[in-house]
Amino acid sequence: MAKKSLGYVKLEWICPNCKSRNPGPQQKCGSCGAAQPADVEFVQPLQEEIIEEKAQIERAAAGPDIHCGYCGARNAATDKVCVQCGADLKAGQARAAGQVLGAHRSQSVPDVTCPACGSANPASAQRCQRCGAGLLSGAELMARAPKPNKQGGFGRAALFVGLGIVALIVVFLALMFRTEETIGVVQDVNWERRIEIQALVPVAKENWIDQIPSGVAVGQCRKRVARTQDEPTANAREVCGTPYTVDQGSGFGEVVQECRYEILEDWCEYKVDEWRSVDSVSANGPGVAALWPELRLDTNQREGRRSEEYTILFSTDGDNYRYKVSQANDAAKFEKGSRWILSVNTFNAVTNVEPAR
Repeated sequence: MAKKSLGYVKLEWICPNCKSRNPGPQQKCGSCGAAQPADVEFVQPLQEEIIEEKAQIERAAAGPDIHCGYCGARNAATDKVCVQCGADLKAGQARAAGQVLGAHRSQSVPDVTCPACGSANPASAQRCQRCGAGLLSGAELMARAPKPNKQGGFGRAALFVGLGIVALIVVFLALMFRTEETIGVVQDVNWERRIEIQALVPVAKENWIDQIPSGVAVGQCRKRVARTQDEPTANAREVCGTPYTVDQGSGFGEVVQECRYEILEDWCEYKVDEWRSVDSVSANGPGVAALWPELRLDTNQREGRRSEEYTILFSTDGDNYRYKVSQANDAAKFEKGSRWILSVNTFNAVTNVEPAR
């Protein structure tokens, strides 16, 4: 998928000395003055705003900051020598970058309550506007928020319904495959033969406009996704996922989203004449000496599939059972008066037969 940049946002870091929140690009704590440590972790604020200032955008796009290999001071990716000690930054250590921090937080959020004086502050504030106390970070506030109940009433009900359906299927299969054996005597054998009659009839179909046979009248068309690709093109519809924030290693985060481009083409209706079953003729009688029915076809008709079926009637002590085969050779084995072992399931259907010895 193609990645689309929506811009850059300021991240935050928490001072390990006084626990105050600070803007990501700020190198010293605004409350106690402590320097930002080299292993500081940048986090998302509770509400992110796309920055518009050109200098900040250039700084965010430049790449991860570099910590001086001699004094540890933090330097911008574009710096050649350390701003604090003047050492060559080739020996420095670039901050890690590229970590996905989470979904972009563009929605407005309620004010944050100061834990010291109880005053309401905007979610973007890092210190109380009234008393100056540090406010909880966005990550901490999110962690303290009550988690949604993933197993709600509806979820539990759906689970119980699903388990009930599975149980019914298991019971049905158990009953269907559970059989009892009984002795049956062949009383009769009957045959039936059938011939399908087909005719050319108009059939409604749909396909891409360039795949419809030539000479066919095309009906109503509508745009439909034919394929997707990573690069934009004419007649393409952009479909993007949820924007998310990626740590740039400089106190800034890049908001990106993954996009694909759906290529729309005409999907059309049309009709063609095809051979379809419209009727059938059949014949039946006793025994296994089966005959095919007489077939009379009209114009634009033809013979279709032929089929035959033989039904064997068994009698047992108090019950009658039917068993069907599809070949005359198989039916010929069931001589009238012969004895067979019948496997009968719970639904009173014969599932298998074997000659009785």
